[in-house]
Parts: sequence; structure tokens; C-alpha cells
Amino acid sequence: MSLFSDRIDAGQKLAERLSKYSGNRDLLVLALPRGGVPVAFEVAKKLGAQLDVFIVRKLGVPGHEEFAMGAIASGGIRVLNMDVVRSLGISDDTIAAVAAAEQVELERREQLYRKGKEEPRIEGRTVILVDDGLATGATMNATVKAVRTQKPAHLIVAVPTAAKDTCEGFEEEVDEAICLTTPEPFYGVGAWYVDFSQTSDKEVCNLLEEAAGMNRKDED
Repeated sequence: MSLFSDRIDAGQKLAERLSKYSGNRDLLVLALPRGGVPVAFEVAKKLGAQLDVFIVRKLGVPGHEEFAMGAIASGGIRVLNMDVVRSLGISDDTIAAVAAAEQVELERREQLYRKGKEEPRIEGRTVILVDDGLATGATMNATVKAVRTQKPAHLIVAVPTAAKDTCEGFEEEVDEAICLTTPEPFYGVGAWYVDFSQTSDKEVCNLLEEAAGMNRKDED
């Protein structure tokens, strides 16, 4: 049974859960592209918050790319799941090769989505990290570690659906972890959406532009 019709529906439901943060002038919603952006857009719109992206790339196991052995994030952050690395005997050279390939894509997305704009200020702000769901949590884990280095006042992880163990793991890592649903068995993020079609780069850019326009109106 699907829990959300699509990412817009999921974002609207997540926004309701986050309503206590509405009106916080120092609030920043950071989306994990690409799938997290439509979800985060609905959250930022409802809360009247600034929306931006935090670029993270999963490091997939060669031959089984959907299975994460770690992730890299903006700012040169690399996080490895050492249990996976050790159990599969993955060499340092293999990790370096996968990381180098993903770094190219990370930089491409930085240029495409930011269009030369500076990264948002994080220090001292309440930051909500949003994705469309958490399976292993490798990408979100890398994001949390990277964002923590920039000293936010409060850090919240918020997703529509997650594996129960993964969600509980974040409760010790951030100030608040909000997972609307933690179905068991989990199967995967896409299992809980009717429409889980891939979000395009164009959609990401359009939503970021629309959000920036809403913020400018609020400031006027």
C-alpha cells in the first residue's frame, strides 16, 4: 500500500508536521537533490523559509550501484560505511575511483543548480534537511556531517518515509529526526509512493527559482 501519491503530496504532509517552525526568520530548508527538492519545496513554501540544495552523491558498490558504501558531500566531506567496505572487501583504490567519478557529478550539479550564487549561510541558523526518504541513510549521514561543520544552531532531519532503524539512528545525530512513516518491512523509498518518477535537473532548477522568487516577495 502506497502512503504518498507523489513527492508533492509527501512534502505537504511533511510540512504539516513541521508547522511549529513556521515564521522562524532564520529558518533554512536544505534539500538533497534531486528527489528531495520537490518535497523540500512544499516544506519551505508552507513554513515561509529559504530553500536551497545541499549536494551529496552516494558512493555505490561497483556492480551494485544502488547499494551504498558511503557518500561524498559539498566541502570535501566523505563518509564510508565501514561495515559494507569490510564485508565486501572493497579496496581503497576502488573507493577512490568511485569517489572521483561522483565528484565530477557533484561539481556539475553545484554549477547547474547554483548558477554562480553563493552557498547559504548555515552558522547560527535552524536548518531542516529534507529528502524523499531514507533507506540506508548514507547520503543523509554525509549531509549531517558536512552541515555540522558549519555550526547550525539547530539541525533537523525530516523525511516522509524511512527504514525504522535508520530513522532511529539519526535521533542521536541531530536535534530532531522526523520520519512521518517507518513501515516494516521497508522494501525501499519508492515502494511508498504511487508516482516515484525521477526528478529532472530542469525541475530542480525551476523549483529553486520559484522558491527564490517567493523569498524576494517576502522581503519586499
